[in-house]
Amino acid sequence: MTHTTNTPDEGDRRAASGRPALPELMRAARAQLAELTGLQPETVTRFEKTEDGWLLEAEVLELARVPDTMSLMALYELVLDHEGLLIGYRRIGRYERAKGNQ
Repeated sequence: MTHTTNTPDEGDRRAASGRPALPELMRAARAQLAELTGLQPETVTRFEKTEDGWLLEAEVLELARVPDTMSLMALYELVLDHEGLLIGYRRIGRYERAKGNQ
């Protein structure tokens, strides 16, 4: 008979329902966007449950410039299913870092 136990980390990653916990969903969304675009999200600015899954917005450095305040940032909207798989994304804004998302 094989007995498996969850480590504390595994318990933290899964909600009681067996679905991914919020931190795991955020990490997965960021990783999936980076894999598809080659851009690494810096910050998640919105994280919301929807009827169809999850909606996130993430700030991404699109073009590094010197000085850093002139770098181009973008805001991406990410749509995830209930299991945390990225099913769509789009850029919803672009701006210089110093000016912020207006």
